[in-house]
Amino acid sequence: MVDFEAMEMEKYSWPDVFMQRMRTWLGEEAVPFFEALGKRDVGLRLNSARGTLPALRARIPWETKPGPWCPESLWVQEEGADVGAHPYHAAGLYYIQDPSAMAAGVLLDPQPGEWVLDLAAAPGGKATHLAARMGNDGVLVANDVARRRTSVLAMNLERMGVTHALISNETSERLCDRWAGLFDAVLVDAPCSGEGMFSRDPRAVRDWSLDRVAYYAERQRNILADAALLVRPGGRLLYGTCTFSPEEDEGTIAAFLATHDDFEGVSLPALPGLYPSHPEWVGAPISLWACAGRFWPHKGPGHGHFYALLRRKGTPPSALPERWSGVDVPGRSLQLYQQEASRLIQRTLPETGLLLTKNDDLYQVPLAPELWRGLKVLRPGWWLGSVRHGKFNLDHALAMALRPGDVTAQVTLTVDDPRLVKFFRGGFWADDGPDGVVLVTVDGFPLGWAKRRDGRCRSRYPVHLRK
Repeated sequence: MVDFEAMEMEKYSWPDVFMQRMRTWLGEEAVPFFEALGKRDVGLRLNSARGTLPALRARIPWETKPGPWCPESLWVQEEGADVGAHPYHAAGLYYIQDPSAMAAGVLLDPQPGEWVLDLAAAPGGKATHLAARMGNDGVLVANDVARRRTSVLAMNLERMGVTHALISNETSERLCDRWAGLFDAVLVDAPCSGEGMFSRDPRAVRDWSLDRVAYYAERQRNILADAALLVRPGGRLLYGTCTFSPEEDEGTIAAFLATHDDFEGVSLPALPGLYPSHPEWVGAPISLWACAGRFWPHKGPGHGHFYALLRRKGTPPSALPERWSGVDVPGRSLQLYQQEASRLIQRTLPETGLLLTKNDDLYQVPLAPELWRGLKVLRPGWWLGSVRHGKFNLDHALAMALRPGDVTAQVTLTVDDPRLVKFFRGGFWADDGPDGVVLVTVDGFPLGWAKRRDGRCRSRYPVHLRK
């Protein structure tokens, strides 16, 4: 029998009721669980759009271990490694992400050519993972209901070189009205009481209560019901949270399956570190054991996650929508784009799926405009550039999806080059190369545009990213 009174449990700063619940459920595992809940594991997910995983890992300057369940993941072993300040982060070589959160992309397993929706995508960790696994092929919709968070989502998708995503800022109800049965796979990274975030977010600790748990459980059930409408027959629905409360996890899935006969659980793959769920904690059917599982902070890297994988019964309709291939660009603007691109870029740039917005911004759009017009869309696709004062300006999002061999002019920097600081601050440096726009790279990875003129090169790094 475990003597909890002798464990000096007062040294933990977690809410008392939370600790009592976890003691009851975990028994002797409660002590290592509470210890692990306070750890600060740092995970890096390598971006396969930047090269092969072995080559990218060889570039990482810190001591790392490979993640146990995601081949793209690294687990940083150095205390205090400032992974967010390194130029490789700005170049999109990796995304800083909790190791257990990386399992979402593995479990949903999106395929090139599929239509995939991340319903609560900000700040973009899971969405950029889905995009990389799709190889920028197909349609990705990255949505978030919070407008401010959607801006961060856009920056992260851009940094990682994603080219096939529409970014929206809508409620799940509004999306259901327009996109019912549209997607092969839907991810619901549900808002939750955030118990797995206790070590990183003091507000999660301060605000935690059983009332909050009940509030989120109700909210999750509504969101999940909406998400189900967006999945086409035969499609997949992955539900996840970063909390341990069974009311929000097994309870939510049990309630959903009890009211949705058109869905069934799918057995989860046997990933290292993925442990069975606990439907018995909330009196849910034991059958949930197969389709739902948990990552625990004391049994592997990361702060812990719950996942459940579901499938909508039936077969997909024979006539499925295709990626949009139209062109909606006035002739003069199209000509300016083609002329500017041909001067600098050697790879074939998009010739279809092109749309010029009312703000004269040119995008390659994955979804037909009639599918999303009237919705709150932050970016309808890959931002190629903008028409301003009779000229075409190449956008930063275009630069971040290129490789050095794609351009005729570039400035190649190393990670210790003092010009990097000037570039990130929007400054300039001496450069006697030919005049014109150039791609700036660090060790061969894109950072953005600069422009040579009169013996110097001036950074065009976006103002909102400068540091």
